[in-house]
Amino acid sequence: MSETFAPVALAEARPASVVTEGRWIRWLLIGIAILFLALFLVLPLLTVFAQAFAKGFAAYLAAFTEADAHAAIRLTLLTAVIAVPFNLVFGIMASWAIAKFEFWGKNLLVTLIDLPFSVSPVVSGLIYVLVFGAQGLVGPWLLEHDVQVIFAVPGIVLATIFVTFPFVARQLIPLMQEQGTAEEEAALTLGASGWHAFRTVTLPNIRWGLLYSVLLCNARAMGEFGAVSVVSGHIRGLTNTLPLHVEILYNEYNFVAAFAVASLLAGLALVTLLLKSVLEWRYADEIAAGARGH
Repeated sequence: MSETFAPVALAEARPASVVTEGRWIRWLLIGIAILFLALFLVLPLLTVFAQAFAKGFAAYLAAFTEADAHAAIRLTLLTAVIAVPFNLVFGIMASWAIAKFEFWGKNLLVTLIDLPFSVSPVVSGLIYVLVFGAQGLVGPWLLEHDVQVIFAVPGIVLATIFVTFPFVARQLIPLMQEQGTAEEEAALTLGASGWHAFRTVTLPNIRWGLLYSVLLCNARAMGEFGAVSVVSGHIRGLTNTLPLHVEILYNEYNFVAAFAVASLLAGLALVTLLLKSVLEWRYADEIAAGARGH
């Protein structure tokens, strides 16, 4: 009797396939996805590099020998060098507090961390103008003390920090939450200090997720346009980052130089994508833990 019903029981226990479409539908969907990527990702990137080298390698290099191009590169690097470490420190501290402790306002803090994802970069730049501009809340006080924020490097750095500070925290928070507190508690029980437990237990456990988030944060910091455009004033040689320099060159119909500088940013994006893919391949489980929290 049991032998008669055994195959039926096994058939009922075996999960049904969720893929019921025919093979032609699967190939159609794959083809549409490839076509979409080719049209909206690969083709624009190839166009950028093709236009950059349209007049030869010498013309391409000439785009980077101008004083304005040098100033834009220096300012972009300076902004990233300041904004990324700031977000790194903030992200680790916020993630540590949210994942390891319970306190009033915890959900509010998580919501505020996500705020730059939902606010337009242009709006965030405008907020800084309303606060630090000549007619802003603290603008008159800044003028009295000869401190310039808007249309200067500090405003660019502040705007970049605002649009990039969720990247580290939102990657580390779910990662730390998934790891729990057992290892840190064991280290403290054995006599380790809080700093020693963080340095020898917590930090090694999050190192690859941390590197992954820093890569994304750096790419966004160097490529930010909207917020920086509002607070920079577009002063050539002083407050133009690489994206703003590309816009000015393009508006002046200097297409080869514009695409040459744009290719530098595109190259940065490709390198970031490559490193991101390597990290995802080598440390998929740890990074996926962070990605599940987004």
